[in-house]
Amino acid sequence: MNMKLIILDRDGVINQDSDAYIKSPDEWIPLPGSLEAIAKLNRAGYTVAVATNQSGLARGYFDLKTLSAMHRKMEVLLSELGGQVDAVFYCPHGPKDGCVCRKPSPGMLHEIGERFQTNLKKAFFIGDTISDMKAATSAGVKPVLVRTGKGEKTELLLDENNFSHVPVYNDLLSAVEDILSSATNAYA
Repeated sequence: MNMKLIILDRDGVINQDSDAYIKSPDEWIPLPGSLEAIAKLNRAGYTVAVATNQSGLARGYFDLKTLSAMHRKMEVLLSELGGQVDAVFYCPHGPKDGCVCRKPSPGMLHEIGERFQTNLKKAFFIGDTISDMKAATSAGVKPVLVRTGKGEKTELLLDENNFSHVPVYNDLLSAVEDILSSATNAYA
C-alpha cells in the first residue's frame, strides 16, 4: 500500500527541546505553528507518525506513565485543531545500550513502515539533528531539516556529513506547507 506518510521527530520539531530533557507534560510546550502543521497534513490525507529518542526513560528522569501523559497532552492539543498523530514510536534506551531503535539507527523508521505497510521511499522524515538525517537516509526516507530545536546547529554540519542535498526550513509549518504545495509532484 502506498499511503502518504510523514514521520516527525518530537523534541525540537513539534515541541520545545531542552538539554535538561522534557520530563513532564508541563515541560512539553508545542512550538509555534507545529500543531497547525500536523492538522494541515491530516487534512491533506497524510498519515503522521512520530519517531523520538527518549533516553530520559533509561536515565530515570521520567517514567512511561509520564511519557504517556506528555503524548496525551499533544493529542488533546492536536484534537482541538482537528489534527492527530497516528502513532508515536519511541526508543526508551540510552546511547550506550546498543539497541536498533535509537536514532541514528533506522529501527524505529522501519517499524513505522511495517506498521503502516508502506514503502518508506515516498515518506518524509522531518527532524532537527544529524542523527535524524542519518536515520532517514538509512531507512530510505526523504530527510528534511528544520531550524527549530537543534536545527540551526545541525544546518552547519550538513555539508561535512554529506547531507548538503537535504532541504532546510525555518520550522515544521514552513516544511509542511512546501511539501503540501509540491505533493502532487512527489506522489504523481
